[in-house]
Parts: sequence; C-alpha cells; structure tokens
Amino acid sequence: MKQTIAALHKEIVKTIELQYVVYLPSDFDLGAGKQWPMIYFLHGINQRGSDIELVKKYGIPNNLEAGEELPFIVVCPQCPAGSFWPLENDALIALLNEIVDQYPVDRDRIYLTGYSMGGYGAWDLALNYPDTFAAVAPVCGGLVPGRNPESLKSLPIWTFHGDQDSVVPIQESKMVVHALESMGSAVKFTIYPGVDHDSWTETYRNPALYAWFLQHVRAPQ
Repeated sequence: MKQTIAALHKEIVKTIELQYVVYLPSDFDLGAGKQWPMIYFLHGINQRGSDIELVKKYGIPNNLEAGEELPFIVVCPQCPAGSFWPLENDALIALLNEIVDQYPVDRDRIYLTGYSMGGYGAWDLALNYPDTFAAVAPVCGGLVPGRNPESLKSLPIWTFHGDQDSVVPIQESKMVVHALESMGSAVKFTIYPGVDHDSWTETYRNPALYAWFLQHVRAPQ
C-alpha cells in the first residue's frame, strides 16, 4: 500500500489564565490623560503556582512591597505550577495586550525583565515578539536550546549574571551575548564577580537600570 499525503486544518480555541500583580505609581491619575512607561516582570521558578503573594518575594515586586517607588506601571504575572515561562508566551502576550487596553500604557515604552526562569522567559518572549518591547533586561537566565537570537539583534538589551552561578551557569548568558555580538548587536553584559545565583538583588536595586529603560523608545513600526 502506498503512502498518502494529507493535511489537517482546524481551529483550536485555547483558554489561558494568569494571576498577576499590578503596581501603579503614587502620582498615577487615570483621568490625567498621561501615558505611562511599563515594566513587565517575570519571576523565578520557585514563585510558580496559585499563591500570588509568592510573586512579591524577590526582585522588583519585593522592592515595591518594601516601599520603593518607580515611575512605571509594573505588571508581574505568575507562572502556573509545573509550567515554564517560555511555554507561556501566548498567555503572556495576551495579558500584556489586556493591560495595554485597561491602563494608559505608552506602547512605545514597554520594558521586559525577569530573573532565573524569568530570565529565560524574558529572552524567549522578546525573541518571539521583538517589536513589542523598547528594551529588555534578562537576569541570570539564558536562551532555550535551539532558539536563534537573530530577531533580538536590533533590540536594546542589558543582561546580568554572577560568574559563580551554580544554578544557571554564566555560560548560558555568554552564549547569547556572543551570538548577538557576532550579529552586530550592541548588547550590554554585566558580570558580578564572586556572585552565585542571586544576580537579581543588586540588579533591581540599581537606579541605573531604570534610567537605562527610560532612555529607550520602541523603534518605529
């Protein structure tokens, strides 16, 4: 019997659900007609699940919970239990679009960052939607194996990693950085000497990161 060739064409409806935390600046006024820059923040692997308070344990939401103020709308989604941020791109972009519809977000000043698993998520989401973000700052993450970072070569990127990281080896960041540099990217790379996996504390407490975000506006579409 000969082999035959066929094709399937079928629309599949996908239901997505993400809990998230939203921070609004102290001078936020919905009726003022002002558009605000936004930070999209992706947490690490141990903050997955259904306890939304876990999202505030580290990084930007932890700093905000402690009283720090930022001139951004900050949105911090929670990854479902057992999943991994690069598997949630559909949900992440759907949530981002929902936030932009609900809040006065400046579409040309949306910044993406995340640490550890969220670092992988930031690299991957930016790779799949490079025209969405004005700048990206992955922290102690890497690129999913087999992904080509070419779509990121024109995007402003500042990545961070400890050179003694025992959880996500620094080579994970170095491989992406070297690949981007070979394509002509001006990617910035900060290495923390003697630092293990916790690259996020110093990174997210550094005012220079937020100033760097605000220097960048999304390229004309």
